[in-house]
Amino acid sequence: MNRFGLRTSNPAFSRYFWGKNRRYSAKMSLSGIILKSLLMLCLVAITATYTWSIFFEGESVKWHTSIGMFVAIVASLFISFKHNLAKYLLPIYALAKGFFLGGISAYAHKRFPGLPLQAVFVTMVTFFVMLLLFKTKIIVVTKQFRAVVISASISIFTVYMIAWILSFFGINLSFIWGTSWYAIAFNIIAAIVASLSLLLDFDYINRQVGKAPKEKEWLATWGFLITLIWLYIEVLRLLKKLAIRS
Repeated sequence: MNRFGLRTSNPAFSRYFWGKNRRYSAKMSLSGIILKSLLMLCLVAITATYTWSIFFEGESVKWHTSIGMFVAIVASLFISFKHNLAKYLLPIYALAKGFFLGGISAYAHKRFPGLPLQAVFVTMVTFFVMLLLFKTKIIVVTKQFRAVVISASISIFTVYMIAWILSFFGINLSFIWGTSWYAIAFNIIAAIVASLSLLLDFDYINRQVGKAPKEKEWLATWGFLITLIWLYIEVLRLLKKLAIRS
């Protein structure tokens, strides 16, 4: 049954993770993915709220933010290669990502009060707009469309990883971290790609619902969480740069 309609750029949704094993009686369900997604978002909110609160109590959250991001990356790498561990590592990923998001959101709120709330609002509006476009088939994902989004996503993540590594050597790429119009344009492109990745996630979940084993819901949740958090980060960074220039 076709409930959505595309394929995703997330590694969690590649064919590698979806073996056609017909031995399982329980199959992936949309309600199962929604429930797990809500649970993981609650875990994200718990550690994000904690980091936020201690920041405004005067404590430094630099290590919370940095270690949170590092642990989230490591957990994702393990899930990528050991997908059977997703059910155990996804909560760790969510908690670690919460520390990271809480830190960057607190920094943004201190300088521009209310900015993180605006980013959350824009992210949720974008999510529902993408879902509407998907359900009404206003945007139909073809193989070419899918290839473009996947290529763009990989390119953006590669640039971010290079920039992150260079930052340890005191080298900052201004077109990413700066507030020039080039940096803002890069942010806009990244936010658009993240939005389109939601369409791909919706489609692939739709294709696998009722077919893939029940346990693969954890992988589906992981992939969806990656895209949603990525979108929030891009929106937050974009709003912050625009606020600085205004």
